[in-house]
Amino acid sequence: MKLTQHAALRAKERAIPPILVDLLMSYGATEKAGEGAITYYFDKASKRRFRTYAGPLANKLEEHLDCYLVASAEGQVITVGHRYKRIKHQ
Repeated sequence: MKLTQHAALRAKERAIPPILVDLLMSYGATEKAGEGAITYYFDKASKRRFRTYAGPLANKLEEHLDCYLVASAEGQVITVGHRYKRIKHQ
């Protein structure tokens, strides 16, 4: 996973640790985000998959799972942020 300079700055500003970026890429649900970009986020099903994988560790990270990232088609992370609204399905 490679972050753009913008994504690295946003992750630092928004206190989103690199492990969450990895977890989003591995377990997050996806949605198209225009011009070939993909949004990764945790929905109910992806949180359930993560809890199955992480076991007791999932309880400690549960409060941090309301975030998202936008990645290019090549897999480069463009931006990350906290999710305050539902992501609309296209």
